[in-house]
Amino acid sequence: LPTHAGSSLEPEEHSMEPPAVPEEEMPLTATSGPAGCQLFGYVGIEAVLDQMKIKTMKTGFEFNIMVVGQSGLGKSTMVNTLFKSKVSRKASQPGQEERIPKTVQLQSITHVIEEKGVKMKLTVTDTPGFGDQINNENCWDPIIKYINEQYERYLREEILITRKRKIPDTRVHGCVYFVPPTGHWLRPLDLEFMRRLSKIVNVVPVIAKADTLTLEERAEFKQRIQEDLKTHAISVYPQEDFDQDPDDRALNDRIREKIPFAVVGADQEHQVNGKRVLGRKTKWGIIEVENPVHCEFPLLRDLLIRSHLQDLKDITHNVHYESYRVRRLNESNRP
Repeated sequence: LPTHAGSSLEPEEHSMEPPAVPEEEMPLTATSGPAGCQLFGYVGIEAVLDQMKIKTMKTGFEFNIMVVGQSGLGKSTMVNTLFKSKVSRKASQPGQEERIPKTVQLQSITHVIEEKGVKMKLTVTDTPGFGDQINNENCWDPIIKYINEQYERYLREEILITRKRKIPDTRVHGCVYFVPPTGHWLRPLDLEFMRRLSKIVNVVPVIAKADTLTLEERAEFKQRIQEDLKTHAISVYPQEDFDQDPDDRALNDRIREKIPFAVVGADQEHQVNGKRVLGRKTKWGIIEVENPVHCEFPLLRDLLIRSHLQDLKDITHNVHYESYRVRRLNESNRP
C-alpha cells in the first residue's frame, strides 16, 4: 500500500513474504543488501554535492540576525566582531551622535559579505531603546510585530499565483539577546522577552561584557540563568524538541550546557606574543576575544556561523514560519 505524508503513524500490517519480482526486472548492476544497493563500479552520485556547492556559490545565501539588549552592552561591537567587518548600524553611520530613542525603534542594515567565493547577504537588525526606559511595559511589541511582518511578507510572496523563482528572505533567523552582567538572577524583563520571543524566533541568550565578572561569578550567574530558563519553561536555541538524531542531540546537549555564552566583543587589534589579535586592553593585560580561555565568544561564533547557520534557517522556515503560516491561513479561511 502506498504511504502518504499526512497518514496515521500506526504501523501497517505487511505480509511476511517479500513480493515476487520477475527475473527480468531485477537490476543487473547492483545487489541488494541490508544497507541498500551495493554498486559494482563508480557511478558519480557523489558529484551531486559538488553541483550543490557550485550552485550555492553562484546564487549566494541570506542570513538575517537580530540583536536585542539595553544600550551600552556592546551589541554593535559584538556583531562587528562576529563577522570581522564593520557591519553594524553604528559603524555605518560615523560622525553621528547616537541618541537613545524613547521607544523601541528597529533599524536594519544589509551588507554583502564574500569569503572564498561564497557570498552572504547579511542583514543586521538592531533594537535601540529596548529596556532603557523606566517603564518598559510591552517594549517587546515592536520586535514581535517586526518579526511577524517579515513572515507575512514571505507568505504573501509564496501564495501568489505567479511566484518568484527565489523569494527574497527577510525573516529573522536568529535573535541574540544580551543579558546584563549583573551576576544575580534574570530580570522579569529578560524572562518575559525570552518567553514571548522564543515561540516565534530562535533566541540565543548571551552574557554581555563578561569581562566585568570573575570566573566564579560568571559560572554562578550562568547556572542561575539556566535554572531560571528551566523554571519558566523557556526553550532557547538549540531547542531539544528539534534534535533530529542522536548525533545532533549529543552535540546540542554540549552546547546547552554552556548557554548562555559569556562573551566579550572587541573591534581593535593588539599585539600579543608577536601576533595581531582582537581584544580589549586593560591595565591587567589584554582580553583576547577569540581565546576560549578568556571568553566564550568562539563558541557563539561557531554556533551562529560555522556549525548551525543552516540549522537556524531550517528551523525558522520549517517550524516558526510554518506555525505562522498555518495560523494565518486558518484565519483567512474562517467564514
